Amino acid sequence: MPEIIISGPEGRLEGRYKHSEDPKSPLAIILHPHPQHGGTMNNKIVYNLYYIFVKRGFSVLRFNFRGVGKSQGEFDNGIGELADAAGALDWMQSIKPGAKEVWVAGFSFGAWIGMQLLMRRPEVEGFISVAPPANMYDFSFLAPCPSDGLIVHGSEDDVVPISSVEKLNSKLGLQKNINITYSIIKGANHFFQSNMEDLTNTVEDYLELKKHHQISKK
Repeated sequence: MPEIIISGPEGRLEGRYKHSEDPKSPLAIILHPHPQHGGTMNNKIVYNLYYIFVKRGFSVLRFNFRGVGKSQGEFDNGIGELADAAGALDWMQSIKPGAKEVWVAGFSFGAWIGMQLLMRRPEVEGFISVAPPANMYDFSFLAPCPSDGLIVHGSEDDVVPISSVEKLNSKLGLQKNINITYSIIKGANHFFQSNMEDLTNTVEDYLELKKHHQISKK
């Protein structure tokens, strides 16, 4: 898991990158929670999402947004962090120009940034959105949502009420030709502390289902 330094829009970005030797391996970028509330690329959920994609043969990157760890710059209320994510994806695509598929996964604030990224990058095939902060940030930019994806939320989340995420899911579910899978993990709080295995199993099952669906379409 080599440490890498990416040239970002505000200076260097610190990351961890796993390179697949398959030139056509899909790409996945993993985005961490709020920088001003202790969020880093070493967050446990981010770490687990990273390794879920590594195990599936993806080339995978997780990195620190500006102002976190060794990454330069200062917190920019999401605008700069979206630019960081776009720059990090550009870097991945320069390393793996033959990649045909891109996924973005994020937790909390990272889920909000990730869903903005997929709106701007048509090559994004799918997304994993863990505890998207629909009560704190405006998700109306998903009009329409361009990719299928998975939203996972804990039933006991006291940071992001489940009602706000259900409204977001209901809105996305009205769109044609887009399939959003919405999974509620019973008993889980915002950080899935006692339900990490449930979270990883949910994500792994979803990716396996998507893989079989893609194979059946060929």
